[in-house]
Amino acid sequence: MKTFLLLLLLAFSSVSFAEETTPLPSHKIAYPQGWHTWSSIAVSHRTDNNTVRAILGNEIAVNAARSGKHSPWPDGVILAKVVWKAGELSHWPQAIGPKAFVHAEFMFKDSVKYADTYGWGWARWVGEDQTPFEGGMQVCISCHTPVKDNDWVFTEPAWFPAK
Repeated sequence: MKTFLLLLLLAFSSVSFAEETTPLPSHKIAYPQGWHTWSSIAVSHRTDNNTVRAILGNEIAVNAARSGKHSPWPDGVILAKVVWKAGELSHWPQAIGPKAFVHAEFMFKDSVKYADTYGWGWARWVGEDQTPFEGGMQVCISCHTPVKDNDWVFTEPAWFPAK
């Protein structure tokens, strides 16, 4: 019986040790799990820093984007902006696409929790190792100030056909 309990304890202990967690940034927002499988809301190409971006959303965000109910975005929305340096595609030189990964950044809509930051929590994880960005939410707020009248969001959802 002692052997069984010891094996059981070791099994649970090894599971907790084996789990890797992404560190929290200074503003204590947890890394959103599963964002890699979210649907696309839009794409963008920033000409000022030569990056391309895929803007993804959780189910609430996608439903709001597809139904045109994103001004303002509803609570519960999480927007993900995945950023790469832009570069010429190897087999299609007339096109640009994603090259070196830069970062993944997120906006979390919760008008109560983030009342002090205009209803949004902002977070970013940098590089392939997804190191938490330590600049804090104020850096994000400063950048997003030009779109404060658009619920602090730069993204314009792309139109997707219903069929």
